Amino acid sequence: MVRGAEGAIVVGVDGSAGAALAVRWAAAEAGARDLPLHLLFAAGWVGGGYGGGLPVPQSYFDDLDQAGKTLLAEAKRAAREVSPGVAVTHSMPFEPPVPPLVDASGRARMLVLGATGRTGFAGRLAGATAVAVAARALCPVVIVRPRTDGLPVPANAPVVVGVDCSHVSDRAVAVAFEEASWRRVPLIAVHAFSDADAGLLLPEPDRGWGTVSQQQERLLAENLAGWREEYPEVQLEPVAVRDQPRAELLARSEAAQLLVVGSRGRGGVTGLLLGSTSQALIHHAQCPVLVVRAAAPAP
Repeated sequence: MVRGAEGAIVVGVDGSAGAALAVRWAAAEAGARDLPLHLLFAAGWVGGGYGGGLPVPQSYFDDLDQAGKTLLAEAKRAAREVSPGVAVTHSMPFEPPVPPLVDASGRARMLVLGATGRTGFAGRLAGATAVAVAARALCPVVIVRPRTDGLPVPANAPVVVGVDCSHVSDRAVAVAFEEASWRRVPLIAVHAFSDADAGLLLPEPDRGWGTVSQQQERLLAENLAGWREEYPEVQLEPVAVRDQPRAELLARSEAAQLLVVGSRGRGGVTGLLLGSTSQALIHHAQCPVLVVRAAAPAP
């Protein structure tokens, strides 16, 4: 069990540039929300021995322990540079990263990971780890990505949420309204539909796309009506557009400070824990991506 994650923002540490960016983002969020920050470095040891069945020397574990302590100390300094008063704890489980991160998600307010990480030394938080954790976590997971132009995200940029009117999407909408309200920025609710999306309404021979678009706009308005009443302070912009969801959301991410999506939507294939749209956004979005599962509590 990961200790120190209770009620905290938990961030994965591995010494990579991606993880360093995630630490700074998580520290800013923890400081602004008056929450503790927990740094987690997973050493990645799964047992075994050297070739020929030779035992692993103690020096290996000593080096691994020292490397982890160094990385955590550097991450703590970076966090304190961003939020000097934030309470910081840490843990260093000797196992691959996914299990302890998922375990921590059961008590954390939010998990934060870099989009890519180290591919060499133990403790790596590569893209596959981010996808695996986002698919299994019990709390919202934020994947922090740098913009390709290297510019910072404007503080007044809107929150964008993908809406497909599924159960998981409803949960994402709830989190998105909460985030937009807390950040005091507009919320853009994007419902992207196209003739290539399985399960969505297709035009019949005697009806055109204009009729379908009107129906989708009404569906989006009905889906958002209750949330408008609960968050009257949030400036809401509903957008219903005939396009592939991933294409529209990726385009919107260029001018957003946070992109919120459900882990799987209407078009999800049974058995897949993370939908293709969510995975595409994790790998290519121009802003941090917050992934919400149906059972995940709001941050």
